[in-house]
Amino acid sequence: MKVVLFCGGYGTRMQEYSETVPKPLVTIGYRPILWHLMKYYAHFGHTEFILCLGYRGDLIKDYFLNYSECLSNDFVLEDGGNSISLLSSDIGSWKITFCDTGLSSNIGQRLFQVKHLLQDDEMFLANYSDGLSDIDLKAQLQLFETSGAEACFACVRPSYSLSAVNVANDGQVEAIQYISNSDIWINGGFMILRKGIFERMNEGDELVEEPFQRLIAERKLYGYKHREFWMAMDTFKDKKRFDEMNASGDTRWEVWRRPDSMTGLEQ
Repeated sequence: MKVVLFCGGYGTRMQEYSETVPKPLVTIGYRPILWHLMKYYAHFGHTEFILCLGYRGDLIKDYFLNYSECLSNDFVLEDGGNSISLLSSDIGSWKITFCDTGLSSNIGQRLFQVKHLLQDDEMFLANYSDGLSDIDLKAQLQLFETSGAEACFACVRPSYSLSAVNVANDGQVEAIQYISNSDIWINGGFMILRKGIFERMNEGDELVEEPFQRLIAERKLYGYKHREFWMAMDTFKDKKRFDEMNASGDTRWEVWRRPDSMTGLEQ
């Protein structure tokens, strides 16, 4: 199944990095968040990627054109460095299509521009490319296939430290609680779509606004509730937290490292 990754935004809330690199290339350890996300999908056997590029798409192309397997794989160096033998490979089975979808296009416009690459596919996967999770993709796919939905996205609990406040009409505060502890669910960006989504889209539509609203009216939009780990990289604070988790070994999104708890296809 193809995976469409939206990589073209400006990442304005990550200005510490976005002035020099696009947000999908902001690193966690040795690799950018985009790589971690692609590795997640590859774990479940989905290794054909379509990258919808925009802002600094040249850097994303350059990253893969000059990709070094040695950074995250064991290898044997011989002959004074003239011979390198990899003991494992990250992207040997990946197929990556790079598509320039414009600097200011919204998500729906970017998806529409790669429609021709998806015409032979009954369904496909899509992601905003700014968050990581340990979602059981097989379980989400099972819900999607049995529901008869045209689209399904992972619903996650927000990780924000902001407080939600209930205020009466007279101004009296009735309750305060952290949003993360409330019953609020948000779109986590891990989406499964049927090709029928294009029939619900008009030129210029934002994916989660007009097309998804049409699916709601048809009762064809489903949400897969995921209660475990999910985190987006929206701000410098998020980047720091990811780095701290990586340094401590708390990499819950790396499902490929724990085959005992989640069965994937990548070996």
